Amino acid sequence: MDVNGGENEYPSGEFEYKTPTAWKSFLVNLRMLVAYPWLRVRKGSVLYIKLRGKITDQLKSRLSSGLSLPKLCENLIKAAYDPHIFGVYLHIETLNCGWGITDEIRRHILDFKKSGKFIIGYAPVWHEKEYYLGCVCDEFYDPPSAYFSLYGFSRGASFYGVGKYKSFGDMFTRKNISEENREVLTTILDDVYENWVDKVSQAKGKSKEEIKSFINEGVYQIEKLKEDGWITDIKYDDEVRSMLKTRLGIAEKKKITLIEYKCAKYSRIWKWSVGLSDGKDRIAIIRASGSITRVGGSFFSPSSGIVAEQFIKKISKVRDSKRYKALIIRIDSPGGGHLASDLMWREIKLLAESKPVIASMVDVAASGGYYMAMAANAIVSENLTLTGSIGVVSCQLQYPAILFPYIWS
Repeated sequence: MDVNGGENEYPSGEFEYKTPTAWKSFLVNLRMLVAYPWLRVRKGSVLYIKLRGKITDQLKSRLSSGLSLPKLCENLIKAAYDPHIFGVYLHIETLNCGWGITDEIRRHILDFKKSGKFIIGYAPVWHEKEYYLGCVCDEFYDPPSAYFSLYGFSRGASFYGVGKYKSFGDMFTRKNISEENREVLTTILDDVYENWVDKVSQAKGKSKEEIKSFINEGVYQIEKLKEDGWITDIKYDDEVRSMLKTRLGIAEKKKITLIEYKCAKYSRIWKWSVGLSDGKDRIAIIRASGSITRVGGSFFSPSSGIVAEQFIKKISKVRDSKRYKALIIRIDSPGGGHLASDLMWREIKLLAESKPVIASMVDVAASGGYYMAMAANAIVSENLTLTGSIGVVSCQLQYPAILFPYIWS
């Protein structure tokens, strides 16, 4: 979306794999030959990625829990061009992320496949999101005791009805869902459902009617899943690894070289060493995830989420720098303080007058999160990003020195 109302044409962002020339392949192999041992991998290696639990759009340290979407995507791109990586083994378990992030991971799996290298999926447990990723792998395996279920899609709403004289609880007085709220939740579910059906239909080469029938069954026998082509075969993890050894021509007594993403070894590999060198000009990326507050916490109790003071300093740095020619703001936020959101909007607006600013929405960009994006020159989102809902709710207790801040909703 062009927030300035113009008719600018923006690149699609579609990943285009360019087969390295003989000269570039020679340079890449030479760089790997002279690189430090901890900055290269053995030829014939397989990148092993375990997708499980929480995945966020934030960069993470080695000690942080959960997976980092930026590093995950970067490693898949590097592996596509790395001549020492022959393929990817993707171990998928229960995910804790929104559909925006899930869609982005799926797109990077498809992008990796453009390199011609294999990507094998394995999932002992899967539901809608896990199958959504697994079905686009070249091959997808389950153990015989796998737990899998497709119960369809649902959304719930909570109600905290209180006494009629408790004015503080006015926002919680409903005891049932309103027709407007029902309309919103139904629309969201319809979008998720139709997207899932459409994408799985494309991946499996089956009609949408077959996909809908598949998800409506609810209970499955694993032999039937194999027979009807929903999975490739029934294998344990060790059997999949043995299959990979055979495919790579590795002797029975030797071990397959699996480079684990989680231990950060492959994250240390320079993009330069695989021929993905950066240009002279830079595009800055600022990641804004979580609820919005104006000031940070203390050293012993640091604030999580988006802290306006810190965010504004980053914006100022990009504005004053001659090195950065443009800015991408990655937004994954349900909103927060109205004052903090307005101050950040102002700084983004000022920057957008001198440099291109693109707002990229992840899982959620609602209220203050969407308000920030409105100051950018253009806004892009995933198919299933949740956004909108600009409105303000404020409340104040009738006690001295106790004030609840405005909350975007």
